[in-house]
Amino acid sequence: MDKTTKFLKNPIVVAIGALLCCALWGSATPFIKTGYRLILLTEKPDVPSTLLFAGCRFLLAGFLTILIYSIARRKVLVPKKENLGRVAIMSVFQTILQYAFFYIGLANTSGVKGTVLSASNAFFCLLVASLIFRQEKLTFKKVFACVLGFAGIILINLNGLDFTMNFLGDGFVIFSAISAASASVLIKRYGKYEDSVVLSGYQFMLGGAVLIVVGLIFGGTMSLSSMTGIWVLIYLAFLSAIAFGLWGVLLTKNPVSKVTIYHFTVPVFGVILSNLMLKEQSQVSTMNLLLTLLLVCAGIILLNAKKEEK
Repeated sequence: MDKTTKFLKNPIVVAIGALLCCALWGSATPFIKTGYRLILLTEKPDVPSTLLFAGCRFLLAGFLTILIYSIARRKVLVPKKENLGRVAIMSVFQTILQYAFFYIGLANTSGVKGTVLSASNAFFCLLVASLIFRQEKLTFKKVFACVLGFAGIILINLNGLDFTMNFLGDGFVIFSAISAASASVLIKRYGKYEDSVVLSGYQFMLGGAVLIVVGLIFGGTMSLSSMTGIWVLIYLAFLSAIAFGLWGVLLTKNPVSKVTIYHFTVPVFGVILSNLMLKEQSQVSTMNLLLTLLLVCAGIILLNAKKEEK
């Protein structure tokens, strides 16, 4: 095992890296809402406009990913010719399907239910990695750790959660979570053939371009007349570039379940940062927030226990 691999497998490094990614993703919620107001000029935009907005974000994120890491490594990062198909497949799952399903689903369900259902990503990652790609074993400890994390996410949204379900809303958010889970597993698999940063950067550009075209075809519009709005868009692209690049590196060096369990912290960061930035009235009690953190942390600690499984 080389020094880099050993470093990236260190549980403390995994925890810091994964939590940084989740904090960045959590910060996306208030910035997206701000972007709706400044760029799409409404608090509740139509689906084509949100797809156009997302497409611009991810096209820019792909460019920033390749630019930042090319400068850091002092060479232009390009995918190998034999891996172009893998980039396209990654783009379908990680950007096109995930965000098309997510934005359409979110337009047809409540934000609370969307948060809970999208957090099922960690569950699906475990199932896809274990049952379909056979990358690791499905054990009781892993399932129970995910149950603890998911229970925490339900608890933090308990005041506004109802238990009815509709296909275009809740169903599409679940499809988005499955797509995101598949992307996490694929980046670990494809990371054997291509640099995970290259995969993330170019799939962002391809997926972003597709979302822009779809958004424009169906009549999406956006305005970049506000300088503040432009900076919001740049930040959203930047956080995607950093978070997905780092997340991909962690996934290629560690079991999928030990990284994706941290995904349960995204809604927690989202709630805290939304309350701080948007100054909205919080529907989450302090007790619920503390219990959620306790459950999520318990799941993470359980899954990363040092005792080796037979």
